[in-house]
Amino acid sequence: MTSLGTAHARIEAQDKVGGTAHYTADRVPPGQQVVHCVHVGAQINVGRVAGVDDGAAMQMPGVLGVMWHGNAPRLGESEDAELHVLQGPDVHYRGQIVAAVIAISVEQARAAAESLDIDYEQAEGFDNVLHATHPARYTPEEVNAGFPAEARRGDPEGAIANAHHVVDNWYSTPAMHNAPMEPHATIASWEQTDDGETLTVWDSTQAPSGVQGDLATLFDVESDNVRVIAEHVGGGFGGKGSTRPNAVLAAMAARFVGRPVRVVLPRSATFAFVGYRTPTFSRVALGADGEGNLEVVVHDTVQQTSKIVEFVEQTAEATRHIYDTEHIRTTHEVAALDVSTPRWMRAPGESPGIYALESAVDELAHELGLDPIDLRTRNEPDVDPATGTAFSSRNVVSVLRQGADQFGWERRDPTPGSIRRGRTLVGMGVALASYPTMTSPSTALAVAQPDGSFDVSVAASDIGTGARTVLTQIAADALQVQADRVRLHLGDSALPKAPGAGGSAGTSSWGFAVHKACEGLRENIGSGPIDRPVEHFADTTADVEAASDLHREAFGAHFAEVAVDVDTGEVTVDRMLGVFAVGKVLNPRLARSQLIGGMTFGLGMALMEEGHPDAQYGGFGNENLADYHVPSHADVRDIEAVWIEEVDDNINPMGSKGIGEIGNVGSAAAIANAVFNATGVRVRDLPVRPDKIVEQLDPRYRD
Repeated sequence: MTSLGTAHARIEAQDKVGGTAHYTADRVPPGQQVVHCVHVGAQINVGRVAGVDDGAAMQMPGVLGVMWHGNAPRLGESEDAELHVLQGPDVHYRGQIVAAVIAISVEQARAAAESLDIDYEQAEGFDNVLHATHPARYTPEEVNAGFPAEARRGDPEGAIANAHHVVDNWYSTPAMHNAPMEPHATIASWEQTDDGETLTVWDSTQAPSGVQGDLATLFDVESDNVRVIAEHVGGGFGGKGSTRPNAVLAAMAARFVGRPVRVVLPRSATFAFVGYRTPTFSRVALGADGEGNLEVVVHDTVQQTSKIVEFVEQTAEATRHIYDTEHIRTTHEVAALDVSTPRWMRAPGESPGIYALESAVDELAHELGLDPIDLRTRNEPDVDPATGTAFSSRNVVSVLRQGADQFGWERRDPTPGSIRRGRTLVGMGVALASYPTMTSPSTALAVAQPDGSFDVSVAASDIGTGARTVLTQIAADALQVQADRVRLHLGDSALPKAPGAGGSAGTSSWGFAVHKACEGLRENIGSGPIDRPVEHFADTTADVEAASDLHREAFGAHFAEVAVDVDTGEVTVDRMLGVFAVGKVLNPRLARSQLIGGMTFGLGMALMEEGHPDAQYGGFGNENLADYHVPSHADVRDIEAVWIEEVDDNINPMGSKGIGEIGNVGSAAAIANAVFNATGVRVRDLPVRPDKIVEQLDPRYRD
C-alpha cells in the first residue's frame, strides 16, 4: 500500500493535456460578466505624472472607467511600496503603473489605454546600471531570509597575502527574468454580504495565504473576508512568490467600477514590475597550500536594489557552508538605483553566488594541476564551516564520485583545447550544488468520509511542480490507504493556512502538516467503518520550532560536456548530468522533472539569459521573449538527473529535502568550466556568448 517513492503520474495530467485545467485568466465568477483592465506603464524612468487627460478614452466604446493617482481608491499601508499602485504622482522606474483603463473587452481597454494623454515631468538624470565599484553601494543590515550581510572567521586578508597559491578574480551575472509560461494574471470580484464587504481573487500566485493577508491590509477588510484562489499556476520561479501589483490593480479596478475585473499582464510587463534576479558582481579569492588544501575563502558581492524597496539577495551566504577553511570572509553590498525592485528568482543568491565560487574553484584546480573533483573532495568539512554544527546528512563526496563514474570523467583531458571534433573543441566541466533544506510551519485538515474516501485540505499552491500529486501520496501513506481514495484540495486561501511555494520548502512544509493531520485522523477512526465525517486538524508550528539543532542542506554535483565552434564561438551543450543527495525521493517521476528543469534553467543562465538595462530610456531594452532568450528543446540535447539513496530523518516525517531549486545551482558553473576545458577561454561574466569566446580564442585553433 506504500505510495511514497513510487513514480505516481500527475493527478491533474489529463486535465492539463485535455485543456480542462483552469488557469487564472480562464476563470469566470459564477453568474457574472468579467470586464477587462489594461494598465499604462510609465514612459519616463524618474519623475512624476502631472496629469492624465482621459477625455478621449472615456468617449470610446465599452470604456467603463480610467484610473490614475488623481482618482484611484486609497490603499492602506504596506511594507512593500511597489504595492501602492496609483497612490501618488511619483515615477520611480520606467514601466511603473501610472494609469489603467477598464472596459467591456480587452481590445477596447487596450485602445483606450493608448489614447490616454499623460503629462510627465521628467527628472534630470537617472541611474539604472550597476557596476562593481558603484559609488552608491552600501552594506545592508541583513540580506534575504534574515542572514547577516557580513561574516568572517580568522584573518582572511592576511591569509590571502601569505597563501602559496591564490586565485583572485571578479565574476558577474546579468539581470535575469523569471519568464514563466503563464504571465501574471488576476481576476477580482467584490460582494456585499451579511459579514460585510468580501473580496474574491483568482490569482496566478505561489502564495494564496500571503496574497490574502496583503490584500486584506491594503483594502482594509478582514482577512477572513478575502479569498484567494490559485487552482493551477503556470510556473512562477519565485516571480509569483509574493503579492504583485497586478493583484492590487485588479482589486482596485473591481472596486472602482463595481464589477469583476480581469487583469492579464502582457509579457513586456513581466519584465517591468513583477521582479527579476538582480545583476551581481562577485570577487572570489581563494588561497591554498601546495597540496590544494584551502586556507582562505573570500567572497565579496555587489548587487542592486530599488530606491523604494530594499531587497538584497544572499549571494555569498552559500559560500559559508561548502568548503573547509580556517579563514573566510563573505560580504554583501548593494546599490539603490532607479529601477524596479529585484525579487526572488529560482535559487536567489545561491545561483549566482555558487556560479562565482565554483568557477573560482575550477580556476584554482587548474593552477594547482589538480583534478577539479580531487580538489573539492580534499576540502570536505566534517561540520558546517559557518557554525560548527553537525550536518543532518551530507553526501558531497558520494555525488561527485558517482557522477564522475556515470559521466565518464576519466575521458576528460585536463589540458584545455586538447580534444577536437571537426571544427569544434570539446571539454568537460564540473561544479558543486547546494541548497538549504527548510521547513516552515503549516496547517492541514484531513476528513474521513463514510464511503471510505478522504478529503485532505491545505492552502498550498501547485505551480506546475506536481505538489497535488505528492501531497496525495503523503496523505495516502499516512492514512495507509490507496492514493485513489484521497482527494487533495489546495490552491485556496479558504483552506487551512500554509506557506507559499518557495525556498524549495513546499513539500517539506505542507507534507509535514498533511502527514500529521492524516496520521492523527487514522488513529482517531481506527479500522472500523464510520457513519459520519470525522476530521483531524494539524498545525506543525510547535514541531518545526522544536526541530533539532542541525545544519540541513541538500547537495549535488553537475557535469557538463560542451562543443565550441572554433569559427563562430557557438557553444553547444552536448551532455549534462546532475547527481543529487536530496533525502528520500518521494516521487521519482516528479523529482526528475524538477531537477532537469532546474538544470535547464542553469543552461539558460550560462549561455543566453541577459536582461539589458536601457541607460538612455530606463527599464530593460529586451522586454520580450524574442530578445530575451531562454532555452528551447533544441538547446537541451542529452540531460539526465539521478540521485543517491540518502536517509535523513531530521527534516520531516517523510525524510525528504527540497528539489525545486538545487537543479540550477552550480549548473551554469559546470558549463562555463567545460568551456574553459574545451578552449582555454575563461568567461567570468555570464552569459558565455560567442563573441566573448571568439575575441579570446587562440587563433591557432582556427587553422
